[in-house]
Amino acid sequence: MRARAVDAGGGYTYFDPQTGHELSGVLGFTYNLINPSTQYQNGVDMHFDWGASQFLTKQIQIGLVGYVYDEVSCDSGSGEHVGCFESRVGGIGPQIGYLLPIAGMQGYLNLKAYAEFDGADRPSGWNAWLTLSISPTATAPTTPPPIITK
Repeated sequence: MRARAVDAGGGYTYFDPQTGHELSGVLGFTYNLINPSTQYQNGVDMHFDWGASQFLTKQIQIGLVGYVYDEVSCDSGSGEHVGCFESRVGGIGPQIGYLLPIAGMQGYLNLKAYAEFDGADRPSGWNAWLTLSISPTATAPTTPPPIITK
C-alpha cells in the first residue's frame, strides 16, 4: 500500500500582454497520511513556488524560477526512529517556455533547472524539469450584443 497525502494551496499570476511581463507565485501545504506499510508519517510541509518571465515573442518566454520547501512539523508514527526530522531546501534557476499548437489545442513546453541551496535533512544539488501541457486554445472574450428596449 502506498502513502497518501492531501495538498492544498493557492496562487496568483500577473501577466501584462502589452509588455510581456509575467509573475506567478503559488503557496501550498501538504498533509501526509500515515504509511500503513511502515507506520511512518511525514510532517506537514510548506512549499512556495515562483516564476518571473518575459515573453520575447507571443510564443517564447524566458525567465527565472524558484522554490522554497520547508517541513514545518516533525515526522511521527510508530515507525519513526530518527527524531524530529524537518527537512528544507530552496532552489533557483532559469526557465524557457514555448507555446505551440497541437491538434487544435494549445501546447506549452517548458524547461526549467534549479540549483538548490540551504538544504537540511535531504539531498541537494541540481534538478531539471521538462514539462508539456496541453489545454483548450485560449479565445478572446466576446461581448454580448447590446440590449435594445423600446
